Amino acid sequence: MSRKLAVIGMGHVGSTAAHYIVANGFADDLVLIDPNEDKVVADAIDLQDAMPNLPFHTNITVNDYSALKDADVIISALGDIKLQDNANDDRFAELPFTSVQVKAVAQKIKDSGFDGIIVAITNPVDVITSIYQSVTGLPKNHVIGTGTLLDSARMKRVVAAELHIDSRSVTGYNLGEHGNSQFTAWSTVRVLSRPISEVAEAKGLDLAKLDKQSREGGFRVFHGKKYTSYGVATAAVRLANTVLNDALTELPVSNYREEYGVYLSYPAIVGRDGIVEQIQLDLTEEELKKLQISADYIKTKFAESQGK
Repeated sequence: MSRKLAVIGMGHVGSTAAHYIVANGFADDLVLIDPNEDKVVADAIDLQDAMPNLPFHTNITVNDYSALKDADVIISALGDIKLQDNANDDRFAELPFTSVQVKAVAQKIKDSGFDGIIVAITNPVDVITSIYQSVTGLPKNHVIGTGTLLDSARMKRVVAAELHIDSRSVTGYNLGEHGNSQFTAWSTVRVLSRPISEVAEAKGLDLAKLDKQSREGGFRVFHGKKYTSYGVATAAVRLANTVLNDALTELPVSNYREEYGVYLSYPAIVGRDGIVEQIQLDLTEEELKKLQISADYIKTKFAESQGK
């Protein structure tokens, strides 16, 4: 069966995701869409120039919304990264721009007849994921945000660096908003199969400091090069591949949680049908309070984006 992916928005993140897809042969067909015709055509040619030195071939289509009709997954990477350069390190600074752009793009996706899975990277991702679902009318479980899949990876990096181990030896989640109200749910974190609480006591770890580092990790990257790309593009493509392969993998992604009435990051089983099953964590009272605060914040911002 042919595997067809699409990337909308060919900035730093979108082009990185496209290269990752082509270099690894993750798709047979790839649709690239961006309002900057010169840029998206140049990216397509550049990727085609790479193919003679790759073991894979990918058919590339440029700026054709009708080609989305039979796509399996659309990755939304549109945005204006310059708006992230603000004093408060606030991803919601992009919302006045992205909310308008996403509504227009979502309508074009709907008009194409697309009935696959949308993976949203666009910031602020939880609100943008809600907008995509609202405009396209796709089932809630078919519209997913990368959410804290990236932030959880950042948490694993900082914990592993502190303990001088491989980051893949750390498991656990950051939850809530992909933004300033997120938090590390330390009750879920294990290191080399041991609860982080035991490791922290034995090694003298400052969990509050590590939580702050993981939450602010993206801004450290941003202030160094004025954008982020590798981490989030990898998270998005992993999520797309999980759908394509029907891998039924537990991931902390932005998904609609009925009990909070909003999209936020919480572990779920992801497969060909999008969010196949939602997980229920045994969180502490403090973590539940933090999650509610994050949910309320996202809900307020979504209402603002709808003019309510």
